[in-house]
Amino acid sequence: METLLEEEEQRLDRVDSLHEPDLTSTSSSLSSVFSAVDSRSATSSGDIYGTSGSSGEILTADAVVPMLLEPVPACEELKATVTARQKCVGRNNKGVTWGFTSVIGRQREMEDAVAVVPAFMSLTCDHVGGCTAPGSRTSPEISPIHFFGVYDGHGGSQVAKFCAERMHGVIAEEWDREVDESCGWQRRWEVALSTSFERADSEVLTAAVAPEMVGSTAAIVVLSGCQIITSNCGDSRVVLCRGTETIALTVDQKPDRQDELMRIERDGGRVINWNGARVFGVLAMSRAIGDRYLRPWVIPVPEVTFTNRTDDDECLIIASDGLWDVMSNEEAGEVARRLLRRRRRRALMGEVDDGVSPAQAVADNLTAIAMGRNSCDNISVIVVDLKPKRKSPSNAVKKKDKNKKSWFCKPY
Repeated sequence: METLLEEEEQRLDRVDSLHEPDLTSTSSSLSSVFSAVDSRSATSSGDIYGTSGSSGEILTADAVVPMLLEPVPACEELKATVTARQKCVGRNNKGVTWGFTSVIGRQREMEDAVAVVPAFMSLTCDHVGGCTAPGSRTSPEISPIHFFGVYDGHGGSQVAKFCAERMHGVIAEEWDREVDESCGWQRRWEVALSTSFERADSEVLTAAVAPEMVGSTAAIVVLSGCQIITSNCGDSRVVLCRGTETIALTVDQKPDRQDELMRIERDGGRVINWNGARVFGVLAMSRAIGDRYLRPWVIPVPEVTFTNRTDDDECLIIASDGLWDVMSNEEAGEVARRLLRRRRRRALMGEVDDGVSPAQAVADNLTAIAMGRNSCDNISVIVVDLKPKRKSPSNAVKKKDKNKKSWFCKPY
């Protein structure tokens, strides 16, 4: 135990030069969908009002993956097939915790929305990239799949709010459509997510949700015990903290990104530098839900990524550009790692007793840092803690029998 704590303390000491502000966490109630569009003003002094925040715990399922490795020849004369029974990382992921904040910041209106939907789908493990080895006994097991989404509206809050309430339901419906199973699980997710974004965009029009000059980004994560799937339109962003690395899982779709610029110009559009690169000098992103007046140059077609989870994964950060305009991926990742490890260490010693989860503490602090750096936009941050919970000595109960002394730990 002492060795573990010393190692954690050394890691923390290396990043102690970073600023760590305090921000009081707000509510902690759990619901299927959280939408922060009703938040309102912030004073000029920098005090945050209309702050929305919550945290919770999500359970995942156990899974075991036996895998066949490729034949490894030791020399030209020797060829051997090595069979290994390997455990899926999902087996160790007993649960994830999450927290979020969504504040109006220095804007006059709140146009961001946030959605957290635990177990929005239940699928067999082989439909989300795990337990696919032939003969696997865990492939048929049903596992909960979780949804996280950040939507940053522009021109109004209507489209962002609509997406927060509707997008996850559309994705579940599209997944349930009959498809050719031979295309593989990744291709099925790509089709389901792309179709869902376009369908949500169409529903904005048919349901007269908002005027054609209103739109929203959409950065969503579909999370299973062994897979992180992202789908993104616009400049909201998803990053993964893995060990000492901070990995961008999405790439902002900006009009001056080379491939986006070529697409826009090929379709007869123009990118004008007006307080940054903008489509026809108006919109600072090249993909979004809504914004019908800028078709075909601004499109609702997402970019989808797949990432295998590992035991080194610390957390996911899903946030609107109110955070990313003033913090780099690396800065946000370093703050997240430092706070998560510090609070886990304190929890291990039974010192943290404020009722705030590590994920919520990270979301609160990232928001406070963005405010302190004078972010001019709404700020929405979801943090998903990917580490399994550890047992604390404070939960240990000493039990004796006639011949020996043992420790049994109560579940968290």
